[in-house]
Amino acid sequence: MLLKSKYHLWLLLLILVLAGFLRFWQLGKAPPSPDWDEAALGYNAYSIMETGRDEYGQSFPLILRSFDDYKPAIFVYLAMPAIKIFGLNTFAVRFPAALLGTIAVLLTFFLVKELFGRSPSAVRNALAVSFLLAISPWHLQFSRIAFESNIGLFFNILMALLFLKGLKKPWLLVLAAFVAGLNIYVYQAEKIFTPLLALAMVLIWRKELLKLPWKYLVLTVVVGAVSLLPFVYMSLTTPEIFIRAKGTSFAADMTPFLSKTAERLLRDNQSQDYLGLILDNRRLTYIFAFLKGYLSHFNFNWLFITGDEARHHAPGMGLLYLWELPFLLFGIFSLIFAKISRKAKYLIFAWFLLAPIPAAFSSGAPHGVRTLRFLPMIQVFVAFGLIGFWQGIKKKTIYLKIPILTLVILFSLFNFVYFLNQYFVQQNYYHSQSWQYGYQEAIEEIEKIEADYQKIVVSNQPYLDQSYMFFLFYLQFDPVAYQRTGGTISGGFAETHKGFGKYTFRPIEWEKEEKNSEILYVGRPEDFPEGVELIKEINFLDGHPAIKLVEG
Repeated sequence: MLLKSKYHLWLLLLILVLAGFLRFWQLGKAPPSPDWDEAALGYNAYSIMETGRDEYGQSFPLILRSFDDYKPAIFVYLAMPAIKIFGLNTFAVRFPAALLGTIAVLLTFFLVKELFGRSPSAVRNALAVSFLLAISPWHLQFSRIAFESNIGLFFNILMALLFLKGLKKPWLLVLAAFVAGLNIYVYQAEKIFTPLLALAMVLIWRKELLKLPWKYLVLTVVVGAVSLLPFVYMSLTTPEIFIRAKGTSFAADMTPFLSKTAERLLRDNQSQDYLGLILDNRRLTYIFAFLKGYLSHFNFNWLFITGDEARHHAPGMGLLYLWELPFLLFGIFSLIFAKISRKAKYLIFAWFLLAPIPAAFSSGAPHGVRTLRFLPMIQVFVAFGLIGFWQGIKKKTIYLKIPILTLVILFSLFNFVYFLNQYFVQQNYYHSQSWQYGYQEAIEEIEKIEADYQKIVVSNQPYLDQSYMFFLFYLQFDPVAYQRTGGTISGGFAETHKGFGKYTFRPIEWEKEEKNSEILYVGRPEDFPEGVELIKEINFLDGHPAIKLVEG
């Protein structure tokens, strides 16, 4: 038994080493550049660390106004230690995501082990799920970029683990409530998913909870309520924090749907179609839109082949390995009839079915970021499928067993190696424009000649949106000096940023621009006419022109 325990321990350590390697290897170079949100999180963390204020001059905000997007600010504070140690750079900004992504693999092991008991099979299942999460393309994608969704997933796993442990050690329920409350300040989707997950766990284990000492239950409720007070206060005093939720909601873009509904209702009235009057109701239109968004996340083509936005998956792949598909389906079926705790099954399926709800309310469904919380339950299903497959194949003759195992192993290895190539090599080549590549290279060139110019005009038009933030980030512009000039006025899509130092950020209209050798223009290729004398041209990694430096 002791040898077996050591064997399991070494396997877990190897899985963690693999998880850490895949998340930290070339962290600052793949993806090839921080996107605007990553740059904003980094510079605001740097600004708060140096001055106690963000780019807008807000003291220690819990909600980051960044680009008038009003996103939760917890990631900013998590990034501060790494920025302090490594400096303001891409690696430091992404460090919290990679670290917590690695720890999430460990927490998943303990969560699965807690769900399935302490039998040898529970350890085996937990190791399998942890390994699958360690190599998951979906989890790796968001463990290597400064997206808050990955931090939200980490806290959800931690909350669930603390809750289950708290059924035996009630004081841990208090910590679970605190983590749940904290997660509300991490990512927008957690405002919906975390309370739903907590409610599901309470309902599933309600009998066990009622047997616990009341003082722990009362303290748990109090801690959870107190942790939500700042959010409630901000909701009442700063309605702008819901701008992002409103802007991404499908209701924000329902005018075409509702106009068609109104036309159908008019026809229904004229023809006295009573069934039509019921089905064409405006409220049903919203319900159907929600159901369409919800069900879209179970689309196999999206999950395994195409994915959604370029920044959400490796090129030429979906969010999951293709080899996982048969084991996922078989695993769902196997888990239904598996001889494990009924309550564990309830939690696994509740987690899985609740995961798409926040994204179903939003436009752009299916959406890989907003549904990252499908993990690690997808890995639980796949692990059950793999274990069931192995138990079945063991009964086959050696002449059938060896070819089947060889085929499965070779295809799985090929799929894994293909993913590594697509992520670490091809992504930079094909998707560099999606990652706003070129700013660092352009700014390095500008710094060499900056002294020769009195004014530097930088385009802020797509795909150079929010260009001011990249200059603040890469120049590591002194936050004290930036705030002294007024800081950011508005970072939203209606850009009114006035610039800093020599830098002005606005559209470039070459015919109307002042032609002066003391002015440097930094813009897109289409901002300048053919034949203009270039100082420097920065290309995307696929060779297409990205940014041009032109003297006035």
